Amino acid sequence: MSMLKVDKLTFAYPGSYDNIFENVSFQVDTSWRLGFVGRNGRGKTTFLQLLANSGQYEYSGNITVAGGVKFAYFPWEPADKNQLTLDVLQQVCPEAELWQLERELAILKLADEALWRPFGSLSNGEQTKALLAAMFLQPGHFLLLDEPTNHLDEPARRLVANYLRRQQGFILVSHDRQFLDGCVDHILSLNRANIEVQNGNFSCWLAGFEQRNQAEAAQQEQLHKDIKRLRQAARRASDWSDKVEAGKYGNGPVDRGFIGHKSAKMMKRAKSIEARQQQAIEQKAGLLQNLERAEDLKLQPLRHHADILLECSGLCASIDGRVICQPPDFCLHRGERLALAGPNGCGKSTLLRLLLGQAPAKLQVQGQLRAASGLIISYIPQDTSFLRGRLRDFAQAEGLDESLFLTILRKLDFSRQQFEKEMERYSEGQKKKVLLAKSLCQPAHLYVWDEPLNYIDIYSRLQIEQLIAEFAPTMLLVEHDEAFRQAVCTGCLNL
Repeated sequence: MSMLKVDKLTFAYPGSYDNIFENVSFQVDTSWRLGFVGRNGRGKTTFLQLLANSGQYEYSGNITVAGGVKFAYFPWEPADKNQLTLDVLQQVCPEAELWQLERELAILKLADEALWRPFGSLSNGEQTKALLAAMFLQPGHFLLLDEPTNHLDEPARRLVANYLRRQQGFILVSHDRQFLDGCVDHILSLNRANIEVQNGNFSCWLAGFEQRNQAEAAQQEQLHKDIKRLRQAARRASDWSDKVEAGKYGNGPVDRGFIGHKSAKMMKRAKSIEARQQQAIEQKAGLLQNLERAEDLKLQPLRHHADILLECSGLCASIDGRVICQPPDFCLHRGERLALAGPNGCGKSTLLRLLLGQAPAKLQVQGQLRAASGLIISYIPQDTSFLRGRLRDFAQAEGLDESLFLTILRKLDFSRQQFEKEMERYSEGQKKKVLLAKSLCQPAHLYVWDEPLNYIDIYSRLQIEQLIAEFAPTMLLVEHDEAFRQAVCTGCLNL
């Protein structure tokens, strides 16, 4: 057993005046399975990179780990993806035997033949499984897993969660609630004011977090009443002291010593009340510092005159005779929210691109995919790499109401400082929120979202669930977060 200790960590990127961390302290056991949660842009990836790249960044405070434990960071990119997968994995775990690699890949349902293919020919999900298998074959390493689920479909997520539950010693960044519940035994939460460690899975942590916020809110309300009462009492005592002191003069022969003593006593009481008031104010200021304020979002769905907005019959899309997409026949009615499900590579994104008229020219299509006339569609793509420049320029280029666009981003926990940064400096979660905000600005009959929640934090997922439940838009979406699908979708189409 070794302990990872963080003591008074303060860090800001070179050239930046904004601290990512300030006087952060905590400790964890390197045998724990830790889920690392927090809002987008708070510094989860930054913290993992501070651990993985010890000495590369300058910071104040101390990060220490005993017992010669080393860190291994995921995602990891080989220098040459044309190498055989076996050669790539042996760079990660040079001491592992071939039979050990084959055993781990079998557990993750990845065929042995993948070892003898170029690494770059594997799908993103297959690459994730292969690298995870190799990383856990490194003795004496504590793994730093930064959102490994983003390229995994739902069955693969369950498989990897079961695999991680058999392991020890990792910090896992993920926003998938069911995935976290399936594989972690502690939660490391990056809050507004601090970092906390708690025993249990994500659901246990969230219940405790919400209970603490409710208790602090009740305490804050009581303190607010106490402060108001104490202010009134201090004002009365001070007024009485002034009146008594004024009675020493102009009232004929009086015992001025007695009156002065009485006045001083009243003033002392007023000062005591003021001290209690200040103590209550300071106590109130210490409450709810970690409260996550998730403001309600709004949507402007348009109502189409037709009942059926989308109809698919006999559709088959192929390239050079190889079938890329062949969904069963279906109709999408107004007000329905249909999720496309199935393994990676089954054609979910291809079906969306066919609907949008963005299919590659070499794709041969048979059958029909008919959209209602005059259908207005709002689309969120998977890819965010095209986002460049300032938010205001992006809003203008997309024809968005800039004020509404920035307001939505504020509600999604964007700080005003982020508005002045180039979008290429954003975290992946922040980039995804830009695309979400764009779609929420657009009145549409149909919202087509392709994996909209990749990298999106849990609080924002809950905001979006509430939004969809309230406004009930018509949607066609691909999303592997099972909890989200169960909360918002009216049906599921398996490809």
